[in-house]
Order: sequence, then C-alpha cells, then structure tokens
Amino acid sequence: MMDATLSQILDEADRLVRQGKADEAVGLLEACHLEHPEEEPVLLRLAWALWDRGASERSIACWEKLFDRELQRKVFTGFAFDELVRIYKQEGKHGSLIAVCERAACVQPGDVGLLEELGKAYLLAGQSRKACETFEKLTTLEPDNAVFFCRLGEALVAAGLYDAGEEAYRRAAGIDPGEADRFYLQAADLYLKAGQLNAARQLAARCLEIAPTNSLYHCFLGDILAAANDPAGAAAQYEKACFLNRPHAAAYMNRLGNSLLNAGLPADAVKAFEAALSVDDTTPCRSHLEQARRAAKQ
Repeated sequence: MMDATLSQILDEADRLVRQGKADEAVGLLEACHLEHPEEEPVLLRLAWALWDRGASERSIACWEKLFDRELQRKVFTGFAFDELVRIYKQEGKHGSLIAVCERAACVQPGDVGLLEELGKAYLLAGQSRKACETFEKLTTLEPDNAVFFCRLGEALVAAGLYDAGEEAYRRAAGIDPGEADRFYLQAADLYLKAGQLNAARQLAARCLEIAPTNSLYHCFLGDILAAANDPAGAAAQYEKACFLNRPHAAAYMNRLGNSLLNAGLPADAVKAFEAALSVDDTTPCRSHLEQARRAAKQ
C-alpha cells in the first residue's frame, strides 16, 4: 500500500476494521500518520481503530491531538471535543472531563453549549459549587432559558442549598408554564434523593395541582409518603393512581410494594404485592412478596 493514494489507504483501513482486523488497520494507519502527520482523516481513523483494538489510552491521545487542533481554529467544530466528553464520561474520568471542558469554554467563552457541558462535568465530579457558578452564569447569559434554571436548581440542591434550588425551579416554571409540572417533578425527585422529604412532598403536590389526573404524579407522591413512614398516605395516593389508570393498577401496586419495602415497611409491602397479584397474577413481584413476608416476620 506504500504507493497507494491517501484515499486508498483510508479505504483499506476502513475495510480492515469492518473485517475485525483492527491490529492490521492500526499498523497501516500508524505508518500513514508518520508520513502524513497533518492529515486529520488519518488521525481520526487511527483513533477509532485503536479504540476497536482495545488500546483506549492511545486512542484518547489521538483524540486529544485532534482536540488541540480544534481549539486553534476560529470556527470550533467540536467533533473531537464531543468524542472526548463521551469517552471520559463512559470511563468515569471526571478530572480529564473537566479539563477538556474548561479548555473548550476558555477558548469559546460565549458558547452556552460548552458552558453547559462544563457545568454538567462539575456536577458529575461532585464539584457542586463550581457547577452552581457555571449555571448561574448561564442564567445570566440567557435569562429566558428555563432549562438553565433547572440545571442551576440541580446544582444548588447538590450543594445543599435547598431553598435556592427550589427558587431556581420556580423561575424555570415561570419561564415555561407549560412544562411547570415536569420541572417540579424533577425537583421533587432530587429532594427525595437528598432526604428532604417535606420539600419533595410540597413539590409533588404542586405537580398534582397542575395535573391532578396524572396517575404517575400520585404514584410519586405515594413514594415520598412511604419514605416518610406514612404507609396509609402512600396507599391512598396509589389508590387514586389505580382509579385514574385501571389498566396499570397491577404495575402501580407492585411499585407501591417496592417503595414500602425499601422504606422498611415490609408488612405494608406484603399487602401491596398481594393486591398487585389479585389484579393480575402474572405481575412479576412474587420474589419481592416472599422477601417482604420474611422481613415482616422478623
């Protein structure tokens, strides 16, 4: 292939990869890259071939070279950036993810998409205060963007700033009232996971004020009440959900049983699982029912 054109070499490398001969493709592309170091299609294919071969670190090094070149251009294409973000998230390399996002945001400070990616990287790495600062900047750049206020709310909750987080979600709901219940549900889920049950319950109640016939909102409120050690209240909400959507009654009661079991209320969970089976005896909850029965006897 030494006398072949660059296009022919690339076609041959593609053919080898398709045939599962990644080692041969890498060898061909490495030789080609030495001869044509500025040809980005060669480096791009080498990055993919190395990844297919399992040489992830060497593949990443190729993507980093491509990313360096992207940063030097007036028009930021972001292809290598997107690939590195995907890889670093997949590999759990949060430090490298932040470094890539910071470099891109520094070169393109007015790009809200890059800033949003940086804020998400900070959140993944547990750097919630930096995430707050980044999303706060985004809400300043685009004060009518409801999604950015939701992002800010998520970061504030992660930082333990619960009142401020709720206010951010209220701002999002005010910007886009048609999505208000979805925003409040997202917030309620975050507060539930953070153990802020009163706030979670209030937010779920707002969802139901907006959409009182949404059966899933009743289920979610029931989950919160189960976590708050209120099995009767949880069951009442699930009964409303079943009434609103009878074809899903068995699935809802199964979900209630799991919520009660996870909340340490096995006797109540037994009742919910039995109710699910009474509606549909094929409901996949028998193993959890037995688990709840054993726990209830202890």
